[in-house]
Amino acid sequence: MTEATIDQPTGRLLRVAIVGAGPAGIYAADLLGKSPQVSAGEVRLAVDLFDELPTPFGLIRYGVSPDHPRIKGIINALHKVLEKDWIRFFGNVALGRDLSLPDLKTRYDAVIVATGAQKDADLNIPGIELEGSFGGADFVSWYDAHPDVPREWPLDAEQVAVLGNGNVALDVARILSKHADQLLETEIPEHIYEQLNDSAVKDVHVFGRRGPAQVKFTPLELRELSHSKDVDIVLYPEDFDFDAASDAEIKSNNQVKTMVSTLTNWLVEQEEREEGPEHVPASRRLHLHFLQSPIELLGEDGKVTGLRVERNELDGNGGARGTGEYIDYAVGGVYRAVGYFGSALDGIEYDGARGVVPNVEGRVLDAGGSPVPGLYATGWIKRGPIGLIGHTKGDAQETITHLLADAPSLPAVEVEEPIEALLDARGVTYTDWKGWLALDEHERALGADAGEVPTRFGPVTRDRIKVVEREAMIERSAVREFAGNV
Repeated sequence: MTEATIDQPTGRLLRVAIVGAGPAGIYAADLLGKSPQVSAGEVRLAVDLFDELPTPFGLIRYGVSPDHPRIKGIINALHKVLEKDWIRFFGNVALGRDLSLPDLKTRYDAVIVATGAQKDADLNIPGIELEGSFGGADFVSWYDAHPDVPREWPLDAEQVAVLGNGNVALDVARILSKHADQLLETEIPEHIYEQLNDSAVKDVHVFGRRGPAQVKFTPLELRELSHSKDVDIVLYPEDFDFDAASDAEIKSNNQVKTMVSTLTNWLVEQEEREEGPEHVPASRRLHLHFLQSPIELLGEDGKVTGLRVERNELDGNGGARGTGEYIDYAVGGVYRAVGYFGSALDGIEYDGARGVVPNVEGRVLDAGGSPVPGLYATGWIKRGPIGLIGHTKGDAQETITHLLADAPSLPAVEVEEPIEALLDARGVTYTDWKGWLALDEHERALGADAGEVPTRFGPVTRDRIKVVEREAMIERSAVREFAGNV
């Protein structure tokens, strides 16, 4: 088999392996292809992306709520990158299980780690281990039909709490409070729909430790809360406290100004609505609480029965401090959405305190703090789970710039045997880009077969339905005879 390379036959061939086929890894490949060295013909590229999942797109497919059509649209841009004939995709291949770091380093000039951050960050408060205490990332993986999570999710509590004021917290709260019929417009599988449709949840309480001017979500995420039908957004006047630092942030930051304006307008509309003579409460409520920090999960017989929070006040510097006033909320489930955390990778140094690969501007470091020749990192495993998907491009550019600067001095490739020969020898069943196209077509066909579906809000036409089982994905997209992406 001949390696697919970017078409500048006179330049030096640069073989690059990227571990992780989500946005971070794909952006890195794209920026390599757009680099001045490649454009000038100094470098030819052969890039292989590996992912432990059978499908590409990582966080976009399994970490973004299905009712985010604009963000899901990023797949279209990533799709165009993976269509290039100098990029190959190897799915269902895990570093440390199917391939080792030495396997890659001996076959490629450079290896880029782009595995992201997939676990929930810890929240060390009493009671966090109780039954009914959940990680927000785990819940996202469940409703996004990740193939490696359980198919069932307990939704038997009428009152639940979500801890956090970032976009993931709002995603979790919105899915918990939204009527499942509205999700039939998305790729949601039937078993997820059925469980959400049978959910006992009536009230979802979202808690942030600081005020409305210090939230970490975005205006788009906030406004999407109001798109849920038959769900009242409930706000509390005592939570709307603004100090000098808040006022300065509102005046200097249009995003903060927009969010504070949206929240205060909702508060006014809520008061007018509740005072109206014909007001009929919605069947579900989404409560937004500010200036309250979780202190303890309360429980009986090993199960969550409540949440204790401490009332906070703004400290004048953009932060908050406790007042010593405590409030108990009766809830049967608590979802922590206080951040993601990266995982260690086989054969690569790991910073367990930060959940990242130690690096300097993308150059991975060894235990002694020296750069490892030919080993790089990008995305959340490089910088931590900070920023939106779009920030990943700038992050990848920094890494790629250093990789190309190092290229002339990188260790020579030792093994010319193609990586698929090694995978075949080890009996690894892997998927490729053509396989993804087949699976994509199959999921669209499932939606077309479902046709128009009646719902409580009117008929909905399904566009696609996501395949859930790993085995089913592999059956549709596994390589029988490798032929590249051309």
